Amino acid sequence: MNTKMTKLNGVMVMTACGLTELVRGEDRALVERMTPIVQQQSVALDLGTVDRIDAAGIAALIELYGHARDAGNGFAVANPSAHVKEILALVGLDRILLSQQAVEKLQAEPCLSAA
Repeated sequence: MNTKMTKLNGVMVMTACGLTELVRGEDRALVERMTPIVQQQSVALDLGTVDRIDAAGIAALIELYGHARDAGNGFAVANPSAHVKEILALVGLDRILLSQQAVEKLQAEPCLSAA
């Protein structure tokens, strides 16, 4: 999984480049990649390109939130697509996971394809 990290308004924003679905099969790679990062610092995960999320994806977000919290850090979702935002609201996670900062557009280098 190719990722990029950008510091925006003092918050580390991480984008999983090319990730359009956070579903079973994609969830473990995200958790494995991000766990060491959320244990070291607070992170907002940019889900602007994710159009589909299922129970495994929601569980992955909860797991990352737990790892960050256990380490004394924060974890939030930034820039969610309308569908992801709706799903998080339906399961009651919008108040916990959605970043309070409105990240309309990340002003960083574009994602590069994996070599």
